Amino acid sequence: MLKLNGLKLLHYKNSQDAQTVDMPVPAVVRIPMVQHMGAPCVPVVKPGEEVLAGQLIGKSEQAFSVPIHSSVSGKVKAIEDYVASSGALVKRVVIETDGQQRWIDGTPRTVSTQQELVDAARDAGIAGLGGAGFPTHIKLAYKDVDRIDALVINAAECEPYITSDYREMLEYPDDIIEGIKTVMKCLNITKAFIGIEDNKPEAIALLNQKVQGTAIRVEALKSIYPQGAEKVLIYNTTGRIIEEGEIPADKGVIVMNVTTVANLHRFLTTGRPLTHKRVTVDGSFVTNPMNVRVPIGTMISDLLEFAGVDCQMVHKALMGGPMMGTALDTLETPIIKNNNAILVLDEAHARIPKTTACIRCGRCIDVCPMNLMPAALEKAYDQQDTERLETLKVNLCINCGSCTYVCPAKRNLAQKNQLAKGLLKRK
Repeated sequence: MLKLNGLKLLHYKNSQDAQTVDMPVPAVVRIPMVQHMGAPCVPVVKPGEEVLAGQLIGKSEQAFSVPIHSSVSGKVKAIEDYVASSGALVKRVVIETDGQQRWIDGTPRTVSTQQELVDAARDAGIAGLGGAGFPTHIKLAYKDVDRIDALVINAAECEPYITSDYREMLEYPDDIIEGIKTVMKCLNITKAFIGIEDNKPEAIALLNQKVQGTAIRVEALKSIYPQGAEKVLIYNTTGRIIEEGEIPADKGVIVMNVTTVANLHRFLTTGRPLTHKRVTVDGSFVTNPMNVRVPIGTMISDLLEFAGVDCQMVHKALMGGPMMGTALDTLETPIIKNNNAILVLDEAHARIPKTTACIRCGRCIDVCPMNLMPAALEKAYDQQDTERLETLKVNLCINCGSCTYVCPAKRNLAQKNQLAKGLLKRK
């Protein structure tokens, strides 16, 4: 049996009881043309053009891409270049809102086949909403669909602070269950598992009640980070091991985030694509932790001001959680589809610790959920030894950050693993 390691983290779920609030439509939104893995979209609107909320504003002919829709009604002010948090130069559509929030006439649709489901997921503009941003329609379009017999719903939400998926479970449980049933029907999947960490008993109880009489099972998982990592989640719900170079579908599994599947159901019932995102606002610098439904393209500075944060005093902000999130170089960054949290840190928590020599304690090995040797990988990367990196299987690293977290020498082990993956790609 595979031995899965992990961390016991302080949860800091300060906003778990904070019901989602809607942020007022800002004066301006700036909507990037790439908010997912894959090819960027090309704007299909021009400056001066009036748009409605839900209207298509960006598309791509590439299969590995998802369309972009306006989150507001108003007038296109500009098409501008934008350096995304990934470092890529992309286009974004700047829309001056009219305050009326006029919507397109959405058309509900019924799906019963795999192709109809794939088309709906793409038309909805849905990419993995748990943070990865993998285009949902690509995942659902697996060509050997007869091999798929299990659907795993990722509701673990194992990173500290973040509670956006938790609020989805408490506020929209029926959307989740109906979305799961639709995917199961269209792909002829016989069983589904909802994996939730056991520190969320209210969500577990509610969803257990909702799945009575169905082929859906709620799995209460240990609160060990990174329980929500795809390979870890699959093993702990189905017992199946995803080997190096495999995708979940190779072992008969499709994994979807809990908010993703709920949004798919909402698109089918309303015809309105993905335009808003629930975001947890928390961190050591936030006095009023909250969950906010935000129009995509809203600037993070506007969101923080709504949450009562003095942007001039922010020392550090993260897009995502403290373990796997991305540090922002500016608060003038727009909310995108796969954002689930904005964390704001005070000076003490923002301070970068001093790195010292490795003491060969082995703690990084003890906690690695993929049973890797992070210190050895760091040495191999520093020596640019690609053969050694392959032997040590650096590509199995899931970038959870556990090794860096426990390292008493504060070495940047997880960061080196990501650099090593890039080195192998350029080999």
